[in-house]
Amino acid sequence: MAFVHILIFVQILLVPVRMLNKTDIIASLGKGLRVLECFGADSPRLAIAEVAEASGLDRATARRCLLTLHEFGYADYDGKFFSLTTRVLRLGMGALAALPLPQIVQPWLDHLSEQIDQSVSVAILDETEIVYVARAAQRRVMSIGLMPGSRLPAHCTSMGRVLLAALPENEARAVVEASDLTPRTPHSRTDPEEIMAFIAGTRAAGHAVVDQEVELGLRSLAVPVINSRGQTVAALNTGVAAVQQNADEIVQLYLPALVKVQDGLRRVLN
Repeated sequence: MAFVHILIFVQILLVPVRMLNKTDIIASLGKGLRVLECFGADSPRLAIAEVAEASGLDRATARRCLLTLHEFGYADYDGKFFSLTTRVLRLGMGALAALPLPQIVQPWLDHLSEQIDQSVSVAILDETEIVYVARAAQRRVMSIGLMPGSRLPAHCTSMGRVLLAALPENEARAVVEASDLTPRTPHSRTDPEEIMAFIAGTRAAGHAVVDQEVELGLRSLAVPVINSRGQTVAALNTGVAAVQQNADEIVQLYLPALVKVQDGLRRVLN
């Protein structure tokens, strides 16, 4: 998994600030962040031309940004391709450590994972993707390893649909329409209207079930993480192997335990 996926610090850097002047902005830093965001699970090694195309920068600027990352130890370079190094972890993990949400939810996840003998996670919404902020793992049921900072599409994941259901319908629709709806499995939903119908069902039910839309053999169940003011601040889920006859069985098996944690977190999150 590309280390750039844990660059949650970018969200902090991009928080709107009132009355910014152009002289307050370091344009070169912004370009460097755009270059970092080009790397991902599907693009761990990139040439200068590929980074220029993905970032929208000219080749000379992309080259300078990449060589700067290489000089400071954030990227490896083999003469043709660049790839990120583990040094990038410092950026994202520092931001994660400063966030109160992961610190609060981790003990709850550890206990829940032991109780139901399944992996459990908490994620937040970032544009068209969910970002994992905490996780307690048991057996591995996905082909890719998940960890804090991992990203998945929001429209086809149980946590994503829970988080989209918490938005006003027009905002949720805008996210879906901006998403890459390329199917990940034969079960993936690709029609925006069908996805919106699932989001509406999630809003009504208070939980979301996704049956092998992200990866074959994986089913997941998610509920919103709600603070004491009634605001959805994250999503909580468990992902299990698709061994039941139908996806609804995981609701009977795991929803009560997830709701119990949901109720507990509501009391401690402000």
